[in-house]
Amino acid sequence: MSRNSIVRYGSAARWSDMVVHHHTAYWVEVAARQEAGTLDQARQILEQIDATLVELGSDRERLLTVLVYLADPADLPQLNEAWDAWVPAGHAPVRACVGALLPPPCRVEMVITAAVD
Repeated sequence: MSRNSIVRYGSAARWSDMVVHHHTAYWVEVAARQEAGTLDQARQILEQIDATLVELGSDRERLLTVLVYLADPADLPQLNEAWDAWVPAGHAPVRACVGALLPPPCRVEMVITAAVD
């Protein structure tokens, strides 16, 4: 495997905004406007995922995994409301949801893996 097969976008000392390797993209999303509650932050993140997928030439049906971090696990019903309206029927990715210490006012963070061409 060639080292050149790994492409990093927005790299900084501590992390990259996205990494693409062998037709698979990996990235993290948090809401751009975090003053909103959990439902609004989840909706924003899902819109941001859509935008990134378009940039990558991919779509929701090519999502592989989404790992969701919630500041308060009690907010799971709000997350599920946004998620269920967004995920394409028959193409749900593997998803896990865990409670996490997120820096306020962040309520939701998602780690995404998607297939790309």
